Amino acid sequence: MNEVLLDSVRHNCWATAHLIRFCQDQDFTAEQLEVTGVGTYGGILATLDHIVRCDGSYLRRLAQTELDFVDSDEQADLARLAEWTEQTRVLWEETLAKPIDTERVIVIDDETRETRAGIFIAQSLNHANHHREQVCAVLTGFGLEPPDIQAWEYAWHTHRIWDR
Repeated sequence: MNEVLLDSVRHNCWATAHLIRFCQDQDFTAEQLEVTGVGTYGGILATLDHIVRCDGSYLRRLAQTELDFVDSDEQADLARLAEWTEQTRVLWEETLAKPIDTERVIVIDDETRETRAGIFIAQSLNHANHHREQVCAVLTGFGLEPPDIQAWEYAWHTHRIWDR
């Protein structure tokens, strides 16, 4: 049953990794990585860090395992975020290879709320898409054409779409 989630989750991991690689290739200064835009979470680095750590946080609760970087105080650079994104991608693959009880109750928010496990999958996908678009908006403000990270582009990169 989890295979229905594979393309969505794989796209999510690919899009974050692709955006990080794009930013690495730009060789931005520390100051440029801190530039924000109207309505954005923060600068490029802070927003990518937020995406990666939150995705890890959602996943570790779903998978019932630890990801050390989630609660780390380490100031991550783009290279470190790329490593953490890869760790997360691998854990998503392992998690989706096993049955997931999406109705399992998980206690959250300092034990003040409960939610179903399946919500972590939905939140992971929605949250990352939302914040990746904010990074793309900042890149556009720099006069750059952001990378195409939509699902169609993922399909081309992974041969999930082809010409007849």
